[in-house]
Amino acid sequence: MLKEPLFTISSLQQQENTVHAVLDIDKTNAIFEGHFPAQPVVPGACMVQVVKEVLAKVLSTAVRLTKAENIKFLSLVEPANNQLLLLDMAYELIDNEIKVTANLVAHDAVCMKFQGVFQTV
Repeated sequence: MLKEPLFTISSLQQQENTVHAVLDIDKTNAIFEGHFPAQPVVPGACMVQVVKEVLAKVLSTAVRLTKAENIKFLSLVEPANNQLLLLDMAYELIDNEIKVTANLVAHDAVCMKFQGVFQTV
């Protein structure tokens, strides 16, 4: 979990194994002082972390990323311009593994595409 909440979930809809979440970015978060002072952007690791945290919330259990099969960062998420993000996620439970495919979108532009495997902790 991020030390200070960088994102808050303002809306969460779940239907079977799909999740649609609306996330608010805290553009005053201290992380932006160092990443980067002249042009604050959401770090890629934080984008992956939000997938993990939303998945854990939906499953009501702690999860850990065990395999990042494919992660593509396609555009910058600037907190001044992108205060709302949409997370679309599909997951499949297979034995002890949770296979996840997710897209993080800002203003109709896909910022991150993610495919990976989590396990419950």
